[in-house]
Amino acid sequence: MERASVPPRAASRRRSAEEIRAQLTPLGAGERPLALTLATVLAGALGVAVAVGTATIHGLHRYGGSLPGGIFLAAFLLAIAGGMAARRYWAVVAFEALLVFQLLVATISLVLSNTLAAAAYSTLAMIVGGTLFWKLVRVMARLQAPAMIDSGGDEGSGAL
Repeated sequence: MERASVPPRAASRRRSAEEIRAQLTPLGAGERPLALTLATVLAGALGVAVAVGTATIHGLHRYGGSLPGGIFLAAFLLAIAGGMAARRYWAVVAFEALLVFQLLVATISLVLSNTLAAAAYSTLAMIVGGTLFWKLVRVMARLQAPAMIDSGGDEGSGAL
């Protein structure tokens, strides 16, 4: 038997999502939120560090790396940094994916840590990575805000 009315919880969630969408404003022409700037600088710095390390360390295989892998990772990080500098949604999503991987690795290293210092470093990595991840979620919503306004805030747009 189908229900004719919308359950109260679903209606409440729908109203809440509509209120959040109404509060979102697209990023201004030259606006760069702090989280986006930090993510851009971090991705760029890591890309340069990987490129320098790949170019200067002889015998990367002894350290568990490879020249093609180092070149790919450096190019990927620099492409993400460039995309975030240009305020591209795909670049922020890619950086968020890297943050999720970093959070998983930090969590596993916290579980496996043998010393208090290792546990502290893992916890710090989780706090910093988690905070940056959370701050970038709103940036991604604001990057998509023009698309939400143009489409009338359709539920199927996947914007929020």
